[in-house]
Amino acid sequence: MKSSLNNFVKDKQYFKFCSYGFLKNLRFFEPFLLLFFIDKGLTFTQIGLLIGIREIVIIISDIPSGIIADALGRRRTLAFSFIFYVISFCLYFFADDFWAFMIAMFFFANGDAVRTGVHKAMIFEYLKLKGWENQKTTYYGHTRAWSQMGTAISSLLAGVFVFFSGDFQIIFLISIIPYIIDLMLVLSYPKGLEGEMIHHSKSVKEKFGEVISAFWLSVSTIIMVKAMINTSLFSAYYKSIKDYLQALLQSFALAMPLYFFFNQKQQTALVVGIGYFIVYMATSLTTRNAGNLAKRFIDISKPLNFTLLIGLTAGIISGIFYQTGFFIVAAIFFIFILLIENMRKPIGIVYVAELTDEKAMASVLSTESQATSLFAAIFAPVIGWLADSYGLGAGLLLFTIVLMAFMPFYWVNRLKKA
Repeated sequence: MKSSLNNFVKDKQYFKFCSYGFLKNLRFFEPFLLLFFIDKGLTFTQIGLLIGIREIVIIISDIPSGIIADALGRRRTLAFSFIFYVISFCLYFFADDFWAFMIAMFFFANGDAVRTGVHKAMIFEYLKLKGWENQKTTYYGHTRAWSQMGTAISSLLAGVFVFFSGDFQIIFLISIIPYIIDLMLVLSYPKGLEGEMIHHSKSVKEKFGEVISAFWLSVSTIIMVKAMINTSLFSAYYKSIKDYLQALLQSFALAMPLYFFFNQKQQTALVVGIGYFIVYMATSLTTRNAGNLAKRFIDISKPLNFTLLIGLTAGIISGIFYQTGFFIVAAIFFIFILLIENMRKPIGIVYVAELTDEKAMASVLSTESQATSLFAAIFAPVIGWLADSYGLGAGLLLFTIVLMAFMPFYWVNRLKKA
């Protein structure tokens, strides 16, 4: 049945798309990844380097991943990515030092590289086949909301696992289960969403040529450059700092008078698990309503700029309060950053798509994703070094101030309708 707000039907494939995102985000390790690394003796700089390595591998692997997609088709490409993830989870379970974690991160990044953009393309293809193309923001926002719902539930369950086991590592093994289920789910998608399969794949050299062409297309006009930077820079900022929420929540947890009942790891598991559950329930709600936010404005450049300003301001305020010891207030403003990213992501994708010819859309969206990874690869080690040198709060504060100072250069303009 069609609703009064949406012109699409919540059919069987809609629920498959939502289930895919829900299962994909059952990453039980994610709410405790930074704390896991710290528990293993890594510094913030080393953690930032691991994040940077992940993003660089994603950029490099994205080119041969296109060849894999040509040869296998979209469904089997997604299934292939889950195999990389499972290998990565196994390595994390056994790893115990920086170099071993780097190998695990390598496999994880390859899983992301193979998967990135494929499912989104299948959703847009389905909307095109159904004649629902004008519902891109709302439909994609709905599926992304289910992804956030999966993250919320996995956070709560992860807290339970850590609380009773007292072990961060076990959650990597548990994360394998939903990924195996998701692998089987994507193989059940209709063949009509497969995309064109090219059995004589293009060479890596040709793929590099396509990437370069897409890059030049993406920087062909000032408005496109600003759009690419506006969307990718904040997403990279989010990627680079999002795990630091764990440290904020841990600081708050250990400051609570619960030591008579629980040990430190149990206190952390309790607060982080519940905290992340609340956070991602909220991000699920904001993502789901991204389309409604965009509809309130004549041109979507306004909510794109507005959310950017609020997100960076929240980062500055969070850094100030963390540095002065007000951990719970710092966490609240830090959460705003997560909410803003999930609110503006669907809007940003549509803004970039509106500037792009339909035939070049896949290439430009891929370039936007690569730009996000490149910025994150630069941001993460710098933020880690600042956190080690001056403290987490000061590091976040200083870095965010720099980003805000350059904001006029990536403040996007109103779209001109034909």
